[in-house]
Amino acid sequence: MKIASTFRAALVGIAALAGLSTSALADGGFVTLTIYKAGWIIGGSGGSGVLNFRGRAYGLSTGGLDYGLVFGGSKTVLRGRVSNINRPSDVAGVYGAAGAGLAVGRGARAIVLTNQKGAVLELTGTQVGLMANADLSGLAITMR
Repeated sequence: MKIASTFRAALVGIAALAGLSTSALADGGFVTLTIYKAGWIIGGSGGSGVLNFRGRAYGLSTGGLDYGLVFGGSKTVLRGRVSNINRPSDVAGVYGAAGAGLAVGRGARAIVLTNQKGAVLELTGTQVGLMANADLSGLAITMR
């Protein structure tokens, strides 16, 4: 009888470990992005950046489209944390957002984005230029 209850306890322990998701083991890193944006009704953006993950630096490229009320041009420099990644390539993907903003000269910017792999970007920074927007936007990040 004692062997059966020990065996049952071992099975319960194994089942509990097997039930852990890989997100519980996910790691994080730091991202810096420089994004140039311009538009009139339909806008576009492009830029580059760096992911620092587990002591290594990885180059990133960005590109995107905006649709809605978009007017002007700007340069935005964002820095922050990326979480819920297991490997550097988990940062690559499409991030979507709806937002509104106004930058005349210099302004502050903060945004939280999630891609289809579950990577979460929490970024803050500055935006310089003349930009008014109330739009839906998509940002694609690729590894260089």
